Amino acid sequence: MTRTLDASAVGAAVYDAIRQCAVTLRPDFRKAVEAARDNAEPESRAAGVLGRILENAAIAQADNVPLCQDTGSVWVCLEVGEELAVPGNIFSQVNDAVARAYTDGRLRMSLVHDALFNRANTGNNTPAFCELKLVSGSSATLHVLLKGGGSDNASRVVMLAPGAGADGVRRVVLDCVREKAANACPPLVIGLGVGATFDKVAGLAKHALLRDVGSPAASTEAAAFEEELLTEVNALGIGPAALGGTPTALAVHLETAPCHIAALPVAVNMGCCAMRSASIELAKGA
Repeated sequence: MTRTLDASAVGAAVYDAIRQCAVTLRPDFRKAVEAARDNAEPESRAAGVLGRILENAAIAQADNVPLCQDTGSVWVCLEVGEELAVPGNIFSQVNDAVARAYTDGRLRMSLVHDALFNRANTGNNTPAFCELKLVSGSSATLHVLLKGGGSDNASRVVMLAPGAGADGVRRVVLDCVREKAANACPPLVIGLGVGATFDKVAGLAKHALLRDVGSPAASTEAAAFEEELLTEVNALGIGPAALGGTPTALAVHLETAPCHIAALPVAVNMGCCAMRSASIELAKGA
C-alpha cells in the first residue's frame, strides 16, 4: 500500500523547527565552536570571542530568545522517497506555520513583498522558500534553515571556464572569504557547490550547509579538497568576529555535480556563527 505524506504534518514540523532553530545553536556547530575555543591560545581574542558565542547560545536557549536579531528567511527542503505519494498541496500549510512561529516566538519579520518594486515588509516573515527533492526509497526528511541576510549577502555564484579547474574554484572561495567573511559573522561554515547549471549550483552550496560540521565529503578526493580549502581560509587570519586569529571557518563542505563540457559553475554560500537548521524525519524507510 502506497503511503502518502500529509500537508498538515509538514506544516506542523516547520512550526516546531522554527521555534527550535531560532533559539538553539545547532548541536554539531556548537561542538565545533567548543573544540575551536579549547584549541585556541588561552586568553587570546579568538578564544574570548568563541566563548562569548557559546555564552550567547546558552542564554538564548535558557531564556527562549533568538540567537541573533536577524531571525532570517525560512528555507524549507522536503526530501521524499520515490516510493511515497506526495499530494500537490504538500507545502500549502507552510506559510501559515511560518507566520505563527514568528509571531508566537516574537521573532523579527524580515521579508519584503517584492525585491525590486515593493520593499514593504510582509509583516509575517512569509513566504517561505520551499523545494521538493526526490530521493530513492520510502523515507521523507524535512530540512528547515533560518538564513540571515548577512551570510547570504556574503555568498556568490561564478561561472568559470572549465580550464580554471580546482585552482579556479580555490580562488573563488578565497576571494569571497577575503571580501565578505567579515560581514557574515565568522566563524563560518562554507558551503561550496561545483557543477550542475547556473540556477542549480547555488542549491548545491546551500544543501552543503546541512551536513554535520566537519563531516567529510562522500569521496576521498572531495574530502581532501575540503581540508585544503579550510587550511587556506583559516590562514587568512580573519578570525572569529573578524577580530583576527583562527578559526575563520570551522568547515568547508563541498557538493559536486555533473555539468556541461563548456562550464564550471561555482557557488559559495556562507553559514554564520548562528547556524540554525533542523532536519526532521517525517517517514521512515520501509
